[in-house]
Order: sequence, then structure tokens, then C-alpha cells
Amino acid sequence: MKFYSTNNTTQKVDLKEAVLKGLAPDNGLYMPERIDQLPASFFASLEGKTLAEIGIQVAKPVVDGDIPNETLEQLVAEAMNFDTPLVKLDEKTYVLELWHGPTLAFKDVGARFMARVSGYFAQGANETIHVLVATSGDTGGAVASGFYKVPGIKVTILYPKGGVSIMQEKQLTTLGENISAVEVRGTFDDCQRLVKEAFLDKKLNEKLTLTSANSINIARLLPQSFYYFRAMAQLDHTSKVVFSVPSGNFGNLTAGLFAQKMGLPISHFVVSTNVNKIVPDYLQTGEYHPKPSIATLSNAMDVGAPSNFARMLDLFDGSHEKMSAKLSGFHYTDEETLAAMAEVKQKYDYVIDPHGAVAYLGLKAYQQAHPDAIGIILETAHPAKFDETVAKATGSMPALPEELLALVDKEKHVTEIGANYAELKHYMLNKA
Repeated sequence: MKFYSTNNTTQKVDLKEAVLKGLAPDNGLYMPERIDQLPASFFASLEGKTLAEIGIQVAKPVVDGDIPNETLEQLVAEAMNFDTPLVKLDEKTYVLELWHGPTLAFKDVGARFMARVSGYFAQGANETIHVLVATSGDTGGAVASGFYKVPGIKVTILYPKGGVSIMQEKQLTTLGENISAVEVRGTFDDCQRLVKEAFLDKKLNEKLTLTSANSINIARLLPQSFYYFRAMAQLDHTSKVVFSVPSGNFGNLTAGLFAQKMGLPISHFVVSTNVNKIVPDYLQTGEYHPKPSIATLSNAMDVGAPSNFARMLDLFDGSHEKMSAKLSGFHYTDEETLAAMAEVKQKYDYVIDPHGAVAYLGLKAYQQAHPDAIGIILETAHPAKFDETVAKATGSMPALPEELLALVDKEKHVTEIGANYAELKHYMLNKA
């Protein structure tokens, strides 16, 4: 399989280069040259398959020729050693819990897979591979955990000062070893901009081998399609199934589109955002206008210039008409998010995090016009990672799981910089 840039479909690279480069030299995002439909026999036997068993079959056509089957099976089995259970709220509302990995967030799926793929490609390399990643919430912790002590790889995580929850910050700043954290006096968009500038800096890339672990990296994005299949495997019926996806950088949604292209019978996608509503606005008007991000309670979605929109356009041939036929967008305020969290607790006795609450609202809005739709909400993080917000919405503090309790007394280690590239470049050359 070859991979092309969203900015130039004629220049193609193999999987190794796509993974280790992360971003194409022309600032485009890598896409597989084709997305094949999986055989009918795969779908016929989907029920009862584990996340790992599904992942192996979904990944094989994409990594064909680049990773031996035996190696692929081993790394997927290691990465997907947890489940993504489907929880029924009512006859037409389900929650797909994606937080059963080690850092209690859906990013574990992509980060653990990518870490192992990168480790495989890094074998025998003479130079250290530097993973540079921006996070608005859970990516940082998942990447830190996934790459922790992986030989030949150093990780630098950029996050906005005051822009992640206390527990999210603990997860990405307390490991040490080959994991370093950089606190940026700015927004997530600033962090993402700095990362892209680093990839495009020829002089820096002559000195360091850089790659990304954001969803701009195809190895982070591909495995996120696995749990869409796992969700369907747990349903009694698969007609008129709609996924409501809480969205920020849109890697999660793009992975769902990959799954749909592979033949998974997804009827529709609900794009659920907070007030950073760039894509819902595009779906409504056909005009795309990135804006500075606004801080919200659902911080992982505080993105004003979503990178994966380029892939979404590519998948729909640049057509607003085609995209808006498959996607419906909704956006919500913090006040509406808190009210939704309270409603889910009162109505279903289920505690949902602020990102899942936004997806809940989007689904309910879609179902008003499409009452026959069976909705699956992607619950992207354990609610205890947002304990103060949960307490504000529901009146009670969620119990901290062991994974978070272990972080409470750990000291964070971080370097603070301004939102300018010169400071990041100095850090990468002298401290990373």
C-alpha cells in the first residue's frame, strides 16, 4: 500500500515513511491510495470478535507489504488488550465506552498501535526518532503511556497552559524517562501550529528525525476505525445505525469514515462539537473558516483549525454536497453540556463525561428529525478525568479509579514556553 499527501496525490510513499514523517513535506496529510471493502465473510463473523481480532483484519489491507502478518498480529494483540464495551441506555441510545485502556481515554487505541508500529520501523535505525505531538486533552497521556520506554524514541508533548484538566496534565507530565512535556502559553491551535512549523523546518529536520503522534499521523488514525466495527459487533441489529462523535481535531470522525468506506453499514454521522463549531458551520453553509479556539469544559474539542478536515474533504472529493449528505453538525454551550450530564445521570443513572454529553445532545437533536435511527454515542474518556465538572453537573464527585489515584501525589515535570516557534526550536535542539 502506498500513501499520498492530501496536497499532492501524485507523490506517494510507503507506510514506513508515512508513519515516521507524520506530515507530508508539502504540509498535507497522508492518505492510503485506496480503501478496500472488507469481504462479506468478515462481516458475517463479526459478532463475538474481540477488538484485537477485528483490528488485525481491518489493518491487514492497509499495512500489506510493509509489516509481516505475524508481526502485525502480535503488535495489535499487545496494543488492543482491552475492550470497548457498548452500554445500552434505552432502545435507541447506546454508549460506546472507549476509556478502558491504561490512560482511560479513547486515544489509547491509536497511541498504543502507533507506538508499536513506530517501534517496529525504528528497529535498526542509527538515529533517535523524536515524536512531537500537540494535545488538547487526552492525546498527551495516551501518547506518553504508549511510547513510554520504547527504545530509540523520545517524545515531546506540547499542551496549552491551563487548557487541560488536572488529571490529564498529571498523565503527561509525570512519567519522565523518554517522555518530556512542554507547557505553551497559548491555545491548542498554537500548539498544533508549532508542531507543524517544526515539521516544515528543513534545518531542524536535518538535525532531528521528527514524527508526529497526533491524528495527523496515519498510524494514529487507522486503529481508531477498529472500535466502530467492535460497536457493530455488539448490536443485535445494524440497520439505520448512527454514530454521534464528539469532535475537535476530527481524527475520530475520519476514522469512522474509513470504517464506512471499508463496508461497515453506518447510516449517518452526527458531528457534535462545543462552541468551536467550524465544521458544523461548514456543513450548514459550505464555507470553511478556521477561527481561534475558545476554551470550554469539553477541552479536548477546543480546536479552531481541525487538521483532519483535509482528509474529510479528500474522502468526499472536495464536495460540500457529498459531505453534508453523510454528516449532520450540531454545537453546544457549556451550560447545555452541564445540563446534558445531569439529564443522563437522572434519566439513566449513568455518569457521562462532558465530551460524551455533547455527543448525547447531538444524537438527540438528530433523532428528533430521524426517530427510527439507532444512535451510538462515543464516550471518549472516563468521567473521573473531569471530576469537578461531573460534580458541578450531577452534585456528586465520581470515584477515582486506581489509574488516576496513583497520579495524585506525583510531581509534574514540565518546561514552559511562549507560543512562538523560536522557543520551541531552541528547546528541541538543546533539551529534548
